[in-house]
Amino acid sequence: MWILPLIISYLLGSIPFGFILTYLIRRIDIRDYGSGNIGATNVARILGKKLGIYVFLLDFLKGSLSIWIFKLFPFPSGSSYLFLLCGLAAVCGHNWPIFLGFRGGKGVATSLGVMSSLSFVYTYLWLVLTIAVVSWLISFFIFRYVSLASLLAGSIFFIFSLILPVSRDIKILSLLLLLLLIFRHKNNIVNLIHGKELGWRKPVNTN
Repeated sequence: MWILPLIISYLLGSIPFGFILTYLIRRIDIRDYGSGNIGATNVARILGKKLGIYVFLLDFLKGSLSIWIFKLFPFPSGSSYLFLLCGLAAVCGHNWPIFLGFRGGKGVATSLGVMSSLSFVYTYLWLVLTIAVVSWLISFFIFRYVSLASLLAGSIFFIFSLILPVSRDIKILSLLLLLLLIFRHKNNIVNLIHGKELGWRKPVNTN
């Protein structure tokens, strides 16, 4: 029975809101524009901040809801690792959605949703999360690269999860999410090094 909430969490994470909204509203395949990513950043860059915010919130929500799926199943109290794996499964679903041939996003908003829900359960996690979000904002407004801000925020989240007295389970999950973040941003890292990364810019014409 333990596999069922993981499957549900993965399928929830696999819902490609960026693809769905852009197709329904503008009749385009967002994967054909910009970075080719279905996440909020590419949607905002191509079709404007408003639609990007909607995608971000929906991707955040599916990460958040994946944590509470665990509560629907009568697992014993010692099954906390399954609780966390539901969140990890949702992020993997977003990154490699079965509905789009495993071509998905980079998991930033979904990971944030996962950690936001977990902050109601794990002591001091809210503080680590706040530090990471603030670092993202500062990094973005200084460098104007979403990818760089996300990588720095993910790294800072992991570092402070080690420094502050949060659960060992959270430390492990934060490491796994950071590794996923780095892996999904490998092309961005190369572009940043060579000065070819897409910065923030106004929406482009898709007509």
